[in-house]
Amino acid sequence: MELYLTGIILKPKGLKGEVKVEVITDFPESFLSRREYYAGKSVDSVERLKVKKAALAGGFAWLFFEGIDNMEKAEALTGWQLFVEEDQLLPQPDNRAYLHEIIGMKVLDRHRKEVGIVTNVIRMPAHEVYEVQVDGKKILLPAIDEFVEEFSLGEKYIIIPRFDEFL
Repeated sequence: MELYLTGIILKPKGLKGEVKVEVITDFPESFLSRREYYAGKSVDSVERLKVKKAALAGGFAWLFFEGIDNMEKAEALTGWQLFVEEDQLLPQPDNRAYLHEIIGMKVLDRHRKEVGIVTNVIRMPAHEVYEVQVDGKKILLPAIDEFVEEFSLGEKYIIIPRFDEFL
């Protein structure tokens, strides 16, 4: 079963088991309708948590889970990651992609020659950055239109014409 990260439990709130969740999705409203998550310290050690109540405020999700009814139980969830299965992912608009779809894409230079592979996508304050493995080292490429000429999700490649500037 393939699981995808959608949030991270940051801390408890109050005495009744509510938790504050960092939203890691382009669709925060999905927290209001989703009734169940796979949750754990890592994707390899998860258990199912059923949602009793959900709200969004201040850029965070606020969740109550069944069986988590006091501050101590909620505090034990701090740092846990919330995952969903692939069939629960919402479709992305045409100009967007999920992180797992970008990781592993080939990076091509202006001559359409493969120069590296995307190994991670890092959120920065101004924009996202592609971490690219190139000849045994990692370089960072801004994920913005100024540097990305073409992005083909279907064929799994990204063309960065000014690639040499980042070496």
